[in-house]
Amino acid sequence: METLDVFLKTEEVEFHPFGTVFWKAKKILLIADVHLGKVGHFRKYGSAIPANSIQKNFEKLTEVIKKDHPEKIIFLGDLFHSTLNYEWKLFQQWVKKQTAEIILIEGNHDIISPLNYQELGIKTQKELILNNFLLTHHPEEREGYFTICGHLHPGFKLLGRGKQVLKLRCFYKTENQLVLPAFGEFTGNYWVQPEPQDKIFVCTPTEVIAIN
Repeated sequence: METLDVFLKTEEVEFHPFGTVFWKAKKILLIADVHLGKVGHFRKYGSAIPANSIQKNFEKLTEVIKKDHPEKIIFLGDLFHSTLNYEWKLFQQWVKKQTAEIILIEGNHDIISPLNYQELGIKTQKELILNNFLLTHHPEEREGYFTICGHLHPGFKLLGRGKQVLKLRCFYKTENQLVLPAFGEFTGNYWVQPEPQDKIFVCTPTEVIAIN
């Protein structure tokens, strides 16, 4: 896996092909839109999604944590897709193996009671401000802050000369905001149309590539 180092204002961070951001100076791992439980929800109602897709999210989480060794893991909303289901038990088992502090910034899909998270030692918050950075779920440009968020599930379409189209998840950076790609499997994408001053970093299965 090839990561990409990027500066957000004066802070150096690392973009991972899985869609995570590692804030090096603070040893914080940022993850958006995992949507645990979504695969199980779809399978329950007859969607032909492979059962091993459920485990894939946990395997990816474990892999990126082993790489970065964060002291704090912050989920930027929509950690779970809906109500409690079988994947909550898997999540409980996964949490027990973690040594980092875990914080959930609540998103619109996070309807599971905060008490359930508290029992696992996970803090839940509406937003979090660190220095001049605003960590939230929904995109929001607030004066004096650089926002890091999720929610949009940004993706970008690369057009080839032969009219072929390659669709990839991406990090979407504007002057004062970074939107992370969705981490979870089968989450869908919002195809962004950046302005000339915006920056796009696409995620391939093995690397992050800056797009001019």
